[in-house]
Amino acid sequence: MTTPDPLAPTEGPRLSPPPSEGDAWWLFRGDGERREVPFPAAPPWRRFDRKETATGDGVPFPRPYLIGPDEVQVVNAALHLRRPLLVTGQPGTGKSSLAHAVAHEMTLGRVLQWPVNSRSTLQDALYHYDAVGRLREASLRRDADGSEPDIGQYIRLGPLGNALVPRERPRVLLIDELDKGDVDLPNDLLTVFEEGEFTIPELARLPADHAPVQVRTDDPDETAPVTRGRVRCAEFPVVVITSNGEREFPPAFLRRCVRLDLPEPDERRLREIVAAHLGPDALDDVDDLLREFLERRAEGELATDQLLNAVFLRKGGVNLDAASLLRGVLHRLGGGM
Repeated sequence: MTTPDPLAPTEGPRLSPPPSEGDAWWLFRGDGERREVPFPAAPPWRRFDRKETATGDGVPFPRPYLIGPDEVQVVNAALHLRRPLLVTGQPGTGKSSLAHAVAHEMTLGRVLQWPVNSRSTLQDALYHYDAVGRLREASLRRDADGSEPDIGQYIRLGPLGNALVPRERPRVLLIDELDKGDVDLPNDLLTVFEEGEFTIPELARLPADHAPVQVRTDDPDETAPVTRGRVRCAEFPVVVITSNGEREFPPAFLRRCVRLDLPEPDERRLREIVAAHLGPDALDDVDDLLREFLERRAEGELATDQLLNAVFLRKGGVNLDAASLLRGVLHRLGGGM
């Protein structure tokens, strides 16, 4: 008895009509036929080939970032004061992208990223110690030659811990969506922000004359020396904290931050954003999409990159007149269509 091919087309009526000339952009047709379809070029903000987009130091170019002079002044105030920059605003206003723009313009290397969720803890961001792995390795070595494994191999600095490693030039740390974390997490950060240091107890218990321990870092294939278990920055990192405003932070935490509220871009700024990402030619046939986007945004949350998605499809020859397609691209972020 032969086993049927689950990918083979089934007999019976076609559920999808044959594509018309206006549907030539379809990659998936829903008719069960197997094809090797060449993929078109991805939008600029969805390309991941670092070889084509990397700078001389191997850091990818960020997406074009547009920011007004008032906002630039606030960013510079945080840089001069060595204080965390708390960035608030609606989704899609460029909160996270700001960290990458600062790192790119100031040549501060790869952005260290800590995406916060309800289970995130300060310990996660500082370092992780693989005690079980070290114990297993020690047992194997005792059976073999009696040597002890290097403890540094089992300690990895998290993004915040890596940002506090002493360097001549600071790193940029993005703490993304801090308002999604535990209610006590902002207060847990206060001591680290004020002191610019933390201790790794597993290394602090080593003998006083022990040589610095090379530990792994959040950067791939890189290590950092830690003496007596203490990590203390030479220059406070550029810390960008984003929040969607889902809840307020404690006054003690807010006092230690410089606050920047990014407004939703108006029509003029939206046109500038479209031109920066897709070229000036993309503005030739965008008036109706801009009008539709602004009307829908007035009724509920929409992000700027949803407009970019719509313009990119239009520029590629896709007819967005179908109501279901437009709803799929310009859907409300708060639920509903």
